[in-house]
Amino acid sequence: MSDHFEAVFSCFLRDDIPASVLLALRWHLGLDDEEPEDLDPENSPYPLLVPNSNSRLPGGDVVSLRRTVQEFTTSGERYEWELFARCYWVDDFTLWLDDLLALIAPHVARPGYGGYLRDEYGTDLKIITFREGTYDPVDI
Repeated sequence: MSDHFEAVFSCFLRDDIPASVLLALRWHLGLDDEEPEDLDPENSPYPLLVPNSNSRLPGGDVVSLRRTVQEFTTSGERYEWELFARCYWVDDFTLWLDDLLALIAPHVARPGYGGYLRDEYGTDLKIITFREGTYDPVDI
């Protein structure tokens, strides 16, 4: 029997994020059906953030990727991409957590909190932290 987790990813990405990374995120979120050509199938065998309509999480799975205005200045508006995903994960998905975080980390707009993993029945949170284009390891 497998362990299950609540996986939450919550961060802002810089507006200059490469189109290839946005395509990969859209595929992982289930917003695009076609896998991007430049993703390595061994590191991304299937979309990790697709919401499951039969999720056992209270309130269900939720995913969002949207471009938002973060600041109004005299020179114009400043945009960022808002990434939010809350998904019910089987423990096998954690095998590709590092690959997913490595995809996101170089483009994070604000260092610090980036989400968490929590055992389905646990209260201990494994916090995801982004800093300087990378992330702190998450011990599962």
